[in-house]
Amino acid sequence: MQWFGKGSNNVEDGRSGGGGRTAVGGGIGIIIVVLGLFFGKDLTGLVSQMPLSADNNTEVKQGVPENDAQAKFVSGVLESTEQVWDKEFQALGKQYEQPKLRLFREGVQTACGNASAAVGPFYCPGDHKVYIDLSFYDELKSRFGAAGDFAQAYVIAHEVGHHVQNLLGISEKLDQARGRVSEAEYNRLSVKLELQADFFAGLWAHNAQNLKDFRLDAGDIEEALTAANAIGDDKLQREATGDVKPDSFTHGTSQQRMYWFKKGFETGDIRQGDTFNSNNL
Repeated sequence: MQWFGKGSNNVEDGRSGGGGRTAVGGGIGIIIVVLGLFFGKDLTGLVSQMPLSADNNTEVKQGVPENDAQAKFVSGVLESTEQVWDKEFQALGKQYEQPKLRLFREGVQTACGNASAAVGPFYCPGDHKVYIDLSFYDELKSRFGAAGDFAQAYVIAHEVGHHVQNLLGISEKLDQARGRVSEAEYNRLSVKLELQADFFAGLWAHNAQNLKDFRLDAGDIEEALTAANAIGDDKLQREATGDVKPDSFTHGTSQQRMYWFKKGFETGDIRQGDTFNSNNL
């Protein structure tokens, strides 16, 4: 993909001094358990009851350095999501609140708690921010075999999709179910939430094609589909343990993730993304 815009004004660069403590606690524990399956890691050891009042001495700067190509790419992707979702929310008679995107290194303090870079990219509903340690992109290529700039863009668009869910009140379905349903049912709802974020990522790609500063290259969509395929619960579980346990899925199978991203891309219609009431799961 190619982006010719100036980049988003909503990028915060907190990489200058590391991220302070990397322990996790409070609400972030839920996020880490989910993301552990997303990235094929056992992250339960990162969850703790340590207090969240630790000092974070990282200097946070607005914007990214001109000579940092990867950070500028992330800024451009975020800008394109802003333009797409501004229009989508206008069509819904709503105003889109643009999220912030925080770049960090090693660890970061958030409104959801403290998180290690090991959790991978994530969205915190408490502060409406997307967080990413750019070293994850190296792992996306080496561990998951998902190379290419559009695979990287897909990751950002997916996390922004969670922000959209938060603004539209969709995430509340999962929050309301917490503690009231079985673990298997909670996981089932989590899958629906994640697949909808994949759909929203596809919807972004569809509508971004109409932006004056955006251009898809040959093979871009295949890169996103490769990434979606690589991080399916079934594929990750099979690789990690040799066994697949559907009741423990939290993000969906490879086939489901590719299906919903592709549906979003092909339709560009937000009304087609109701995964909670769909039989295609």
